[in-house]
Amino acid sequence: MRPRNAALAVLVALIWGSNFVAIRVGLDDVPPLLFLAIRFVVVCLPAVFFVRRPALPWRDLLLIGAFVSLGQFALLYVGIHLGMPPGLSSLVLQAQVLFTVVIAAVWLRERPSQRQLLGVGLGGAGLVVIAVGRGLSSPLLPLAVVILAAVSWAIGNVLTRRVGSVSGLGLTVWTGLVVPLPALALSWVVEGPDAIAAGLAAFGWEAAVSTAYTAYLSSLVGYGIWNTLLSRHPVASVTPFAMLVPVFGMAAAALAFGERPTLLELFGGLVLLAGVATAVLRRRPKPNRPLTQSKEQLLGSRDQARRPAASAQTGSPST
Repeated sequence: MRPRNAALAVLVALIWGSNFVAIRVGLDDVPPLLFLAIRFVVVCLPAVFFVRRPALPWRDLLLIGAFVSLGQFALLYVGIHLGMPPGLSSLVLQAQVLFTVVIAAVWLRERPSQRQLLGVGLGGAGLVVIAVGRGLSSPLLPLAVVILAAVSWAIGNVLTRRVGSVSGLGLTVWTGLVVPLPALALSWVVEGPDAIAAGLAAFGWEAAVSTAYTAYLSSLVGYGIWNTLLSRHPVASVTPFAMLVPVFGMAAAALAFGERPTLLELFGGLVLLAGVATAVLRRRPKPNRPLTQSKEQLLGSRDQARRPAASAQTGSPST
């Protein structure tokens, strides 16, 4: 990957890391599923009238939207609403890298190496340690919901890679159309009309700023760049940059809310990131050594050396 593309991937990690704080701010006043519906209305309108639809079947657009946009964020918003800290959420969500490797191996027939299998095992152990740490102080349901969000994102990553090279911005906008109506319907059923009315009434400037950040920076800018990178590079070359998201996310949560993970959660997070690094970071191949000359090549070289110089270089004086 070229330095420019690597810098863009780091920028996306910064935007997404800070996005967890923005989500948490918005959820103070608005129910999660309603907030998700509002976010993607802002993402899609008016952009859908100006951004060309990717040359993909509607089935692919619906599937990618269902897993990347609707599934991932509905579960993430609900998990944070249930009490999952935003900084820790940014860390746990990066399990999507491990899930992406596993799903790509099964779906795209990319046989995992021993190194990748070791990374998946380490990452799984890290999640277990985090679960133990959370279980000592709070319910595990929010953690489980965020892990499911990571699975949904991983499926979307593989689907995005499978469709090949498409416009990242177009894919973000048009797959975002999947979200508003289902999210609003879920909000009506799960949260109830009274909660929807109260959330709309309480929609103040903080919720507006949160919506703008999550819609424009995280979705349009962030996913536009990310989907473009995925369409141009192998999954395993792009997804490692997501390991920077929890670094930025936990730093932003610490600054905004004074969030501090427990020692056990921090240890589990380090094991998780070590597993991610082991699974997806590859060593640079060593330069090829010159091949040893065969017996025939050696004999030919000797015969060439025995010939008169004039036969090797026409017009040169003989010795």
